[in-house]
Amino acid sequence: MQGLLPYVINGISAGGQYALIAIGYTLVYGILRLINFAHGDVFMVAGLIMVYASASLPMYLAIPLVLVLTALLGFVIERAAYKPLRSAPRMSLMVSAIGVSYLIQNLAFYLTGGLPQPVTNPIPWVSDMITVFGAQTKRVTLVTPVLTILLVLVLVWLTKKTKIGMAMRAASKDFETAQLMGIKINNVISMTFVIGSALAVVGSILYFTTYPAITPTAGAMPGLKAFVAAVFGGIGSIPGAVIGAFLIGICETIIKGLPSAWNVSVFSDAFTFALLIIILTCKPTGLFGEKATDKV
Repeated sequence: MQGLLPYVINGISAGGQYALIAIGYTLVYGILRLINFAHGDVFMVAGLIMVYASASLPMYLAIPLVLVLTALLGFVIERAAYKPLRSAPRMSLMVSAIGVSYLIQNLAFYLTGGLPQPVTNPIPWVSDMITVFGAQTKRVTLVTPVLTILLVLVLVWLTKKTKIGMAMRAASKDFETAQLMGIKINNVISMTFVIGSALAVVGSILYFTTYPAITPTAGAMPGLKAFVAAVFGGIGSIPGAVIGAFLIGICETIIKGLPSAWNVSVFSDAFTFALLIIILTCKPTGLFGEKATDKV
């Protein structure tokens, strides 16, 4: 048990980071019924901006700047790539999302020369090493789940108690009726992308604290795992996305921690996608997803 504890702690931390990305997927899907495949790349861009910003600005200015610029990127993506296709077939939106993803990756390759960008200025305090129950780990592994839960609670309050939150819930229930009732649907959708991008920034800062460098493809795998977490929990459900993310994070790190003689650590990523297949086969709506009913 003592040897397994560090992997459980790291798994909870990884799950929190996946949860912050997965919420962006589930928010957008809840309103537009769109899988925003570019969301993982927004996560990567936030990391790159953080590298450059922290190299020339103090941390208390760099972090707000990253939040603003990444939220602006999410806003621009929605207005440029998705809004013009609002009335187009859903497949057109999906193709557009994939196109945006590859565009961001290629722009990142161009701007960085394809070279990994070293994280030379990690956030003080959270990147310090600490001892938890005899196991050495970075403080970020403890900060991540606490911060994730706090942000989820704030998001739940936002959706339940504020005007924009109620508009988001109305749009997710019935897009057309919400428009007829006077809800400014364009503003609601833009705010959804801004919130999702801002949460991805927090996840990115925490995630790359434990990595020495960032590459233009660094957002692909975390983005895919977060997508699986959203589907696992029931895409469109915020609590489901969070629970799915924590389960995936814990399971994959435990697999990595199994004895090397078993030679199963190489399947830690494969486990995530095998889980997706199982969930789609047994319960396509996920753990907390609502079953869709067709109107006659």
